[in-house]
Amino acid sequence: MTGLAFDTLRYTKRLREVGVPEPQAEVQAELLAEALADRLATKEDLAKVDANLKLAIKELDVKLTQDIKNLDVKLTKDIKDLEAKLTKDIKDLEAKLTKEIKDVEAKLTKDIKDVEVKLTREMKELEVKLTREMKELEVKLTQEIKALDTKIETTKADTIKWTAGMFVAQTALIIGAMFGVMRINQPPPQAPFVQEMRMPAPAQPAPPPHSQGAPSQAR
Repeated sequence: MTGLAFDTLRYTKRLREVGVPEPQAEVQAELLAEALADRLATKEDLAKVDANLKLAIKELDVKLTQDIKNLDVKLTKDIKDLEAKLTKDIKDLEAKLTKEIKDVEAKLTKDIKDVEVKLTREMKELEVKLTREMKELEVKLTQEIKALDTKIETTKADTIKWTAGMFVAQTALIIGAMFGVMRINQPPPQAPFVQEMRMPAPAQPAPPPHSQGAPSQAR
């Protein structure tokens, strides 16, 4: 293995130029050359490192590729297993929900029928009750109407009687008043002239005096 090229002469010359003695400068140059030879890699070393890195990368690539394939296979299998499990779970859930829906539907149908029967019975009972109450109300109203008609007829008869009585009384009063007026306005009756000639009226005695002076004359 050859070390990297290091110009010891140039290094020694630079040291002498800055004031370092020549023996000391040469020793420093040799020591530095040896140190660099031990620490710095040669081109051959770099080539080996490069080859090793490429081989390692290739092996890693192969390994990663295989791992990826294995992982892909495993994930594919896991996904299929999960899909199958989810499909089964979904079917089980669908069957369960379908059964529960049918049970609920059957229960609701029964409840609806029970409510319908109950409402029908209550409606019939209510209809019978309303019919009975309507008949009772009709009978009561009929009785009240009859009583009111009787009362109206009685009142009407009383009113007619009172009106007729008042009319007869007023008529009698009017007729009486007319007869009274006629009697007042009628002249006194006179005997016929022939009768007076044939039958002269006898002399009537003088009526007794009714004046105030009559008693004094009798005394």
